[in-house]
Amino acid sequence: MIEVKNLVKRYGNHTAVDHLSFTVEKGQILGFLGPNGAGKSTTMNIITGYISATEGTVTINGLDVFDQPEEVKKLIGYLPENPPLYPDMTVKEYLNFVADIKKVKKQEKAKMVEGVMNATKITPMAERLIKHLSKGYKQRVGLAQAIMGYPELIILDEPTVGLDPKQIIEIRDLIKELSKKHTIILSSHIMQEVSAVCDTVMIIDQGKLIISDKPANLSEHLGSTGSIRLSIRGEEQKITSILNRMEKVKKLDKRASEHPGIVELTVYCKEEDDIREDIFFAMSDAKCPILEMQSVKMSLEDIFLKVTNTSGQESKKNKNKKQVQQEEQNIDEEESEDAGNL
Repeated sequence: MIEVKNLVKRYGNHTAVDHLSFTVEKGQILGFLGPNGAGKSTTMNIITGYISATEGTVTINGLDVFDQPEEVKKLIGYLPENPPLYPDMTVKEYLNFVADIKKVKKQEKAKMVEGVMNATKITPMAERLIKHLSKGYKQRVGLAQAIMGYPELIILDEPTVGLDPKQIIEIRDLIKELSKKHTIILSSHIMQEVSAVCDTVMIIDQGKLIISDKPANLSEHLGSTGSIRLSIRGEEQKITSILNRMEKVKKLDKRASEHPGIVELTVYCKEEDDIREDIFFAMSDAKCPILEMQSVKMSLEDIFLKVTNTSGQESKKNKNKKQVQQEEQNIDEEESEDAGNL
């Protein structure tokens, strides 16, 4: 469906996207993650044809974004972080306007507008002016315009910003439903959201691909450790001595205990090693009853922080504040110029 090859975007001396390559299969939901300034928005803007690339290619359904921009844009629905709304229009007027822009057939327009409003649960707001809507409803109207025309590819940048918990769940369910007929790229800073809906997660930093895999497999790329939280009744020195002698135990951390005679520990091992039985039998032999044992896996947030902190520190440490500000100014100026040219 989408193939990005050696994509590069430079603004003066700053490289916003650095030889980025990835593919997205049809019907897949790709979680696109990265810290602020990582190149996510730049990449999405290039995919949509909003700005040009310095090097590389982007194809959607075999069509080149740069050589066949009009054909490609027919395949894409895009919800930017700040939805492109006209506040003095009613919701229905705006969606009819969007349908016209997307060249929805006249005989299909009314039915499609109604269907999109029902899908995003904004039908009760149809006759209200957009400027009088809450932030959450404005976000829903933005999502409605993105799926108008039922494009094959939907790109969503922070789609649940401003929504309450119930609305967030509803939008997540809608995204899952849309993936049955559409390919989706989802950019979000909400890790639970990405874990809940995405088939694949891709993390970039400093414009480079850091890691990409199914959410459940990401920690394996890091050689990461798993951990087990333990509450054990007995003498601390005896318990820690037993655990330290176990071959698969890599590290112990003691936690403060509120109860005398109870030792609170976190035991670290390789994530693929399950040492719960070993700990159980060792403590049983030592007559030290285990009151609590809980396995802890690395969360997507832990993985995100680990990979982005590692990659980002080296490239930023030699830059002073003035250099960073100048780069940001160059980016703003050149993005405006790119958009104007297109």
